[in-house]
Amino acid sequence: MAAGFINGGGGERKDYPGKMMWRMVITCIMAGCGGLIFGYDIGISGGVTSMAPFLQKFFPRVYHREELNSGGTNQYCKFDDTMLTLFTSSLYLAALVASVFASFITRKFGRKPSMVFGGLVFLAGAAVNGFAHNVAMLIIGRILLGVGIGFANQSAPVYLCEVAPAKHRGKLNMLFQLMITVGILAANLINFFSAKMRWRVSLGCAGIPALIFLIGSLCLPDTSNSLIERGRLPEGKEQLRKFRGVDDVEDELADIVLASEAAKQVEKPWSNLLRRKYRPQLVMVVLIPFFQQFTGMNVIMFYAPVLFKTIGFGSNASLASALISGGVNCVATLVSICTVDRLGRRFWFLEGAIQMFICQIIVAICIGAKFGVSGNPGELPVWYAGIVVFAICVYVAGFAWSWGPLGWLVPGEILPLEVRSAGQSVNVSVNMIFTFIIAQCFLRMLCVMKFGLFIFFSGFVLVMALFIYYFLPETKGIPIEDIAEVWKTHPYWKRFVDEDDDVARKNRFSGV
Repeated sequence: MAAGFINGGGGERKDYPGKMMWRMVITCIMAGCGGLIFGYDIGISGGVTSMAPFLQKFFPRVYHREELNSGGTNQYCKFDDTMLTLFTSSLYLAALVASVFASFITRKFGRKPSMVFGGLVFLAGAAVNGFAHNVAMLIIGRILLGVGIGFANQSAPVYLCEVAPAKHRGKLNMLFQLMITVGILAANLINFFSAKMRWRVSLGCAGIPALIFLIGSLCLPDTSNSLIERGRLPEGKEQLRKFRGVDDVEDELADIVLASEAAKQVEKPWSNLLRRKYRPQLVMVVLIPFFQQFTGMNVIMFYAPVLFKTIGFGSNASLASALISGGVNCVATLVSICTVDRLGRRFWFLEGAIQMFICQIIVAICIGAKFGVSGNPGELPVWYAGIVVFAICVYVAGFAWSWGPLGWLVPGEILPLEVRSAGQSVNVSVNMIFTFIIAQCFLRMLCVMKFGLFIFFSGFVLVMALFIYYFLPETKGIPIEDIAEVWKTHPYWKRFVDEDDDVARKNRFSGV
């Protein structure tokens, strides 16, 4: 039994003919830019909320608490403000709602229209925020940004999973996470250089990644899976030939058609997702994004300047430290892209969890030893700052080559076509609702739990490592339409898979 859990089971690994085409790589890069708008927003939020002119205009209570009473203020609590956290977290609530509507559009009209709409709405949100004159305009802009992210996050990972060949699906799908890290890094750079200029530069520049994603989406073809699912078989076959670079695509096409015919029988994919046979996929698309948020990583990234400022770095130093962690995030994601299809998903999930757990304990000890529970550290020595930044960077690297990209890759690739749009919507919704909760509560939690907050997140990291070890099978190298086979050999999940039903379905459509 233990060996079964460690190996994770395995499905049939078909080797469809095809070549790694530049056309496909460029297509995946453009689709991956859906992560660019998400990452830019994550990076920009924490940056502007650490800028004094921005706080003075929109959140004067926080500004006065920080600037006028900095000597006697508890460092843990100086950014604790309901409206300030609402500015950050309102986006994720909007993305949650938008992802539900995006599921319908993605299934009925294709992946491309959903991405185009997401780019348009995000561009509108960037304009509103760039010209904002009050908190209400800021919140409206954030909601528009959230709608754009909800549509992009729902459709782009699915697009990447469907376009990529099985043997390269890991690295190509991870372009979405790579673009998230590039967006975060770009935002940190803009925050750093605009800190002494205008915060409007940081917010308004969100229109640049929005334009990149919008133009890229308009140039993209739809996926073969989506075209065939909507009854456009000749177009789907031709598109598959272009993506694979060969004429012999009959085997892969037959599997896509089989999955498409099964999908057409499902009139209510949301309720169908609740069926017992989809229990493994449902559990994964709920718990993987849940655990992804409770690593604490998004807290680090969109509150990084605030966090570094809280633990004693000056304004420019806090932005510089956030810039360093953003660079580590980007480079570490490249490591995962280069190795995930060789080492597998489970390896990086588990290695990353161990690395994050150790680093969070170190950060908790460092902050607890210097700040205690009073929140007044006194003079901070250089060596202390170096240890904290180093530990956070190692933690960021652990996330960036594991739970960051895999949190988008695995839920997208394990879903059968008939429930793929609904399942991805659940994945995005869970991701966004817990991002919202964490973003809304983090500054208050930091004020109340103090350095214990990092111990809180480390506990979740330990639990999620055990979850992956026992319940996630390996999916590397398996064609996306055949991944359902891995559950049949898994020691736990095989009891939920109705093999007779699956065989009957294949026999029914064997002549297609």
